[in-house]
This record gives sequence, C-alpha cells and structure tokens, in this order.
Amino acid sequence: MEYWFRPWRYPYVSGQIARSTECLFCALLQGDPAQDRAGLIVGRAPRSFVVLNRFPYNPGHLMVVPHRHAAQLGELSGAERSELMAWLAKVEAALEQVYRPEGINVGLNLGRPAGAGIEAHLHVHMVPRWNGDTNFMTVMAETRVLPETLEQTWERLRPLLERGPGT
Repeated sequence: MEYWFRPWRYPYVSGQIARSTECLFCALLQGDPAQDRAGLIVGRAPRSFVVLNRFPYNPGHLMVVPHRHAAQLGELSGAERSELMAWLAKVEAALEQVYRPEGINVGLNLGRPAGAGIEAHLHVHMVPRWNGDTNFMTVMAETRVLPETLEQTWERLRPLLERGPGT
C-alpha cells in the first residue's frame, strides 16, 4: 500500500482556516448583471442561475444554482425545482454543442459528508467528460491541465445560456 502525505491540507480539514460566513452563491447573485463575466455567471433566470466552477474538473464545468438559499431539494418550491431541471436540459444541450463530450456527470451533493463544498446553498454540478480525461497529472501530481481559460469557457457558453432555460 502506498501513502500520500498532504500536510498542507490539515489547516483546511481541521477548521483552522477561517471560512467566510457569506454564501458565495448569494453574493454572486447580488452582483450587477453587467458584471456577470467577472462572477463567471453564464446565465440568469427568474429563480436560478448558471455559473462556471472556478476550480473546474474539466472545461465547461458548470453549476446550476437556485436563487433562494436552500440546502435541500425539498425546501424549493415546485416552480424552483422545475426551472432547475429546465436549466439542466439547456446546459446539457449547450455542453453537447460546444464541447461534444462523450458523457456528462450531473451531481448534487447534499451535506458535507456527501461532498458539498457549499452545503447551505444547494447547487447542481454538470461536468463534461471524455474517455481518458483523468490521467497521471490529476491522479499522481494533483494537477489539472485545462485546455482553455475560464474566460474562454465563459465566452463559448454565454451566448447559449444567457437568456435562461425558457428561451
């Protein structure tokens, strides 16, 4: 068995690093829509929005987020859940058009033990996938190699997603 020691992660996992009490998603939503590029927001709708993941697994890694600060799907109204699903379908089509992935991971992590990094405000990840997209750089060197910048990803996806799922 091989052991990998990562002592620099201890302050994070032990809670020694102060975390902001402000919700990232709520803060993004309060921003001026004219500043969506800076916030990496690619689309807005009345009840939810789509934002690029600042630390993507792959190009096109997006999150669909309800406006309302809610930790569980059951806390959302039917209209909010419906719009979330409509976004997922629209994002899937946009990712297919722009990136031609061989698959797409759709993930909703509810609670920290399930992997939620922001557990108090639910969000759905959509990650384009290709055969062989996880290689030795990710596995052994803990390094992701992305073929485009977040700015380029935003430019490619914004025209397809800026108007919301009903358009």
